[in-house]
Amino acid sequence: MAEETQSPQTWVESDRVIPTRFARPLRRFTELEAASGIVLLVAAAVALLWANLPVFGDSYTEFWETHLDFSIGNVIHLEETLKEVVNDGLMVIFFFVVGLEIKRELRLGDLRDPKAAALPAVAALGGMIVPALIFFFLNSGTDAARGWGIPMATDIAFAVGIVALLGSRVPSTAKLFLLALAIADDIGAIAVIAIFYTDDLSFPWLFGGLVLLLVVYLGKNGNVRSQGFYWIVGLMLWFAIFESGVHATLAGVALGLLTPAGAYYTGREYDRKARETLDLYSADDSSTPAREHVEHEAMELATVARESVSPLTRLEEVLHPWSSFVVIPIFALANAGVVFRDMDVADAVTSSVAMGVVLGLVVGKVIGITLFTWLAIRLGVGVFPRGTGWVDIVGLSALAGVGFTVSLFITELAFENPLLTDQAKIGIFIGSFVAGVIGFTLLRVKPHRGPGT
Repeated sequence: MAEETQSPQTWVESDRVIPTRFARPLRRFTELEAASGIVLLVAAAVALLWANLPVFGDSYTEFWETHLDFSIGNVIHLEETLKEVVNDGLMVIFFFVVGLEIKRELRLGDLRDPKAAALPAVAALGGMIVPALIFFFLNSGTDAARGWGIPMATDIAFAVGIVALLGSRVPSTAKLFLLALAIADDIGAIAVIAIFYTDDLSFPWLFGGLVLLLVVYLGKNGNVRSQGFYWIVGLMLWFAIFESGVHATLAGVALGLLTPAGAYYTGREYDRKARETLDLYSADDSSTPAREHVEHEAMELATVARESVSPLTRLEEVLHPWSSFVVIPIFALANAGVVFRDMDVADAVTSSVAMGVVLGLVVGKVIGITLFTWLAIRLGVGVFPRGTGWVDIVGLSALAGVGFTVSLFITELAFENPLLTDQAKIGIFIGSFVAGVIGFTLLRVKPHRGPGT
């Protein structure tokens, strides 16, 4: 009796010490919905601890203020601090993934249906307007008024992670409502960054960036599939947008929105190619020419298999873990370090900046999202999510007040004064924590309707 052949075992699946004790548990952890939020929270805590160490606290600022120079001839010269490299460069990956998520929702998800998209879109609008008005009212007439965009943001990783911890207590329709609302919120935040936080606009560089976007668009429509082409044009686009004065991360959003959402090959084409290749493998011919022909067909099958999945899905699958578990934690590490030892913490917490952020995230989000949801339903613009109650809406609107990542990002764009920046960050920490606790508690103690609702 012939021995059963076993498929070769990969290194991660082996019984060695590192895969068993580290690699596989790490992989299982990254598959949890709440994992990215946990990593982000740990990175922020490390930043705060590092910045306030009694002996080595100064090394935090010194490290992230390290200057880096990069030049190519007389054409390209970049002089950035390490923190600016993270915020202007590395965060492009995060915003590219955001662009992919927006494109997916607009083409394939809930936002593709105008009726289904209307309610979370209107709710997100309320969740941006009311917090911005609260902050502006408390800081009008001062330099701090420029930070009105800070409490508008919702952190998808934290909000979705908290909902994941609640399991079936949150109806699936409510989870989809929160996700669609967060995506609409991202669109609003991107527009705010592009329009209101752009200084010293250079029209020649901006025109160059638009031309490069046109090149990407024409390449996509011309069926150009080479990743090298898009990498080269994408890097040129990033530099042009960076030099234009518009924040460079918006290049990532634009490229994400231009990524094709459809596969190059249909399932029927893949099935035909797979059958042809399997027939060749089953043929009893071990001659060298025949073997080479089979290998050539197998290579073509691999290409067809890869391109039977849309570029959007492939890129999102590859980049999402890097964005969630590398880029965002590094961003938090570089930006969350508030130095408390040289600050009057009581004054900072009660400052109009911190209070504006806290009230915007905690009160403004709840009032704005709940009120605009009620108005949308009352006016017949949107349809109330099936199986969802008003307690769910209020709880989700509170979770939308967890505005960590993008709020920190806008803070860095809004203020040059370190004191205002630190006050805003303290407001973000307090407001996001309080909003998360309120949202979790409301959704946790409400009557449980059971799974599938």
